[in-house]
Amino acid sequence: MSTGLPVSTILLITGFCLALIGLWGMLTHRNILRIIIGFAVVDTGLHIVMVATGYITGGTAPIVDAALSKSAAAHHAIDPIPSALVVTAIVIGLSVTAIMLSFAIRLYAAKKTLSIDAFTESKW
Repeated sequence: MSTGLPVSTILLITGFCLALIGLWGMLTHRNILRIIIGFAVVDTGLHIVMVATGYITGGTAPIVDAALSKSAAAHHAIDPIPSALVVTAIVIGLSVTAIMLSFAIRLYAAKKTLSIDAFTESKW
């Protein structure tokens, strides 16, 4: 029997650390591409946190059959809903990242720089 941290705790810590690293990257850099990369890292960290919420240490697949009865499924089956939501969130995050990158290409074509300092006249 292992005496270390449960896998779900390790996943939660890793996910929150990735989210904080990405947030730090978004707030401290002035390059648009680095900001987009920070957004992707935050996105990945939050996906890991979402998967960790549905994980049960020592759990089984959520298939109710002869091996897993209905009464034992509530305590021993891993929740499939967070995993399904993460798959959807990955697709949405990929499309948002693609739109941000295409916007960065258009901004570079207009100003020949990726520094957000060059776009001060674009503010509200």
